[in-house]
Amino acid sequence: MKYYIIAGEASGDLHGSNLMKAILKQDPNAEFRFWGGDLMESVGGTLVKHYRDLAFMGFLEVAKNIRTILKNIKFCKEDLKNYLPDTLVLIDYPGFNLRVAKFAKSLGIRVVYYISPQLWAWKEGRVNIIKKYVDEMLVILPFEEDFYKKHQYNKAQFVGHPLLDAISDLKPISKDEFKKEFNLNDKEIIALLPGSRKQEVEKMLSIMLSVRERFEDYQFVIAGAPSLPREFYQKYVDDDVHFVSNRTYDLLRCSSVALVTSGTATLETALLNVPEVVCYRGSKVSYHIGKWLIRNIKYISLVNLIMNKEVVKELIQDELTTDNLVGELHKVLYENREIILLDYKELQNKLGGKGASDKAAMVIIKALL
Repeated sequence: MKYYIIAGEASGDLHGSNLMKAILKQDPNAEFRFWGGDLMESVGGTLVKHYRDLAFMGFLEVAKNIRTILKNIKFCKEDLKNYLPDTLVLIDYPGFNLRVAKFAKSLGIRVVYYISPQLWAWKEGRVNIIKKYVDEMLVILPFEEDFYKKHQYNKAQFVGHPLLDAISDLKPISKDEFKKEFNLNDKEIIALLPGSRKQEVEKMLSIMLSVRERFEDYQFVIAGAPSLPREFYQKYVDDDVHFVSNRTYDLLRCSSVALVTSGTATLETALLNVPEVVCYRGSKVSYHIGKWLIRNIKYISLVNLIMNKEVVKELIQDELTTDNLVGELHKVLYENREIILLDYKELQNKLGGKGASDKAAMVIIKALL
């Protein structure tokens, strides 16, 4: 069977690659053509466009790059029409993917959405588009199935969270060996996960590294995004600030705590049992528009949303100051660690265990047989 997959971000690349592996187990002759990244490319098939060329952050940034975005959508439609897959698999990335879904249905292509857009947070009206153009919605958060049922859409099913698959496959790691491999010193590690987009990373690293003088007994290690070149990070590196690329999970497993930009990384950090502080600061215009759009949501991190309580501290916009970050970092290092780890256990139980990629692949393939 022929599969066309669209993942527009780093997290989509990870989940897309695991989905492709699961599809190959059940359909060994599967052919893939996709928009994604290095992880998906390593599984096999044809990479059409890399997500680093697609990722724009915030409302202003999207507005500035609207011509590029529209050009990409036009190109994608043409490519899809020429390839004519048996199934189109869309991974999150709704602004782009929902337009492609509409076009795919006009060609008679079956559309499966894997990892729902967060419509429960904002743009709830997009449910009507999904009802029209999406044949199957595979959701990865336990409350999303009920959200769709509430909107009279009965084609959504919870398959579990694919991060549990990715994490359960990790081999044991030696902290000493990891430090040696990357020429780190003997100090305990504070991991910095500043995001994957250039403008986001620059903004986040400047504030994250502003706390270093207050934590001289620790070394700070930046998790480099695969979409950004190594040279970009060099200006931040010195004796107690290091850089590791394409090894974020290993870095987290060797760290005492982490400072994490909001997004999927907040959940990854929690599932790897690393206490964290969530950090976010966007442009003022983007932030205020976003705040108004998601005014019904209490939290921005997936950890807190799933647990429906504050498990990890969120420092957002004006709250993200050096003093506040120092205070919260001190708490997770020396005061709240055990409480956070207990909440993390409950979080894992709510997400339903491993097997999401296999379940998703089964649903995708079943209708083709």
